[in-house]
Amino acid sequence: MSFLAKAALLAALMLAPLTAGASQIVARVSVATQTMHVYLDGQLRYEWPVSTAREGKYTPRGEWTPQWLSRWHRSSRYNNTPMPFAIFYDGDYAIHATEAISRLGRPASAGCVRLHPDNASLLFAMVQEQGMENMRVVVVD
Repeated sequence: MSFLAKAALLAALMLAPLTAGASQIVARVSVATQTMHVYLDGQLRYEWPVSTAREGKYTPRGEWTPQWLSRWHRSSRYNNTPMPFAIFYDGDYAIHATEAISRLGRPASAGCVRLHPDNASLLFAMVQEQGMENMRVVVVD
């Protein structure tokens, strides 16, 4: 076995314990019902109200793995609006906390998925703990 192959095998064996215990997170957003269901290892753990895109705006549908996390993000597109606990999954689209709690449960955003700050904080911590590679964001009609 070559040195490179041995090094790769050793690295895989050393990393296996770190990834073997990671849980799979699925955040499933229903635009129709304005809800998010959060599954951990296939078991429903949370159901939360969300706000997706208001009239004239669009929340993309599909499945993604998060691209990056930002604890205290501010929008560069919408007047420096706070987007705490942001989980970016499709370019500029993210799941994040909102101060507009009274609007949760109905369309109100410019396209992102808004959550109550407590729920956004919890989901953000779950993704940090388990790793972005172990999360799927699913947005359906």
